[in-house]
Amino acid sequence: MTDRLDFAVNLSRKAGDLGMDYFRRLETLTISRKGHQDLVSEADRDVETLVRKEIAAAFPDDGIVGEEHGRVEGSSGYTWVIDPIDGTANFVSGIPQWCVILACVHNGETIVGVIHDPNANETFQAGKGAGAFVNERPIKASDSESLANGSLGVGFNGRTSVSDAINCIGALVSKGGVFFRNASGGLMLAYAASGRLIGYCESHMNAWDCLAGMLIAKEAGSEVAPHDVDHALTNGTRVVVGAPGVFREISDIAEASFAPLR
Repeated sequence: MTDRLDFAVNLSRKAGDLGMDYFRRLETLTISRKGHQDLVSEADRDVETLVRKEIAAAFPDDGIVGEEHGRVEGSSGYTWVIDPIDGTANFVSGIPQWCVILACVHNGETIVGVIHDPNANETFQAGKGAGAFVNERPIKASDSESLANGSLGVGFNGRTSVSDAINCIGALVSKGGVFFRNASGGLMLAYAASGRLIGYCESHMNAWDCLAGMLIAKEAGSEVAPHDVDHALTNGTRVVVGAPGVFREISDIAEASFAPLR
């Protein structure tokens, strides 16, 4: 695990550097639309290609699941789960809120999680059972015990009902809470892990968007709703993360607001 974590940290920074090269010359990018509120650019594809090549060279028997180039089966029992640029809508609009996400899964558990924010030069990382850090400094979940003390990240996606997010925000505000959204679920999970947010919830996230962040949050002391990692690799999952003092209330809001999972 240590070898793969160190490798992931270094690779996330290398991928972030390539992403920044594109970010500084947005006017040259070719951008296409995959679906509602779902964009992809040549930067996404080229960064993922870099990440896949580096993984294949370092761990040739590992599998890979990525947002842009599908799944490659491995024989080692380890599977990398990668999002080259989480927050593409921000990226192509020139908004400096996007990140590189790398996770590694083994035996149905996420064992490595890295979220790198090149704009802020912050690398959030965790290994299973080894704690959570940003730039080698330990991080921990918020100590808030009230929804009114802090902001809750609320995600939105084009795969589930619009009412999921609307209901969640309405329930939160009615309890005196404040919602936060920056269009990068990965960064919001990192912010929840580091105590900047009191938690994060979204009715559905793809594995490459959330597995790393959920591990980092858990290792930082947040509570994380149970999820099936292997199922998430193919089907995605609901995500509910919260500081210990507010997790129950966040879970209740999610349960009341989100349509049942299919």
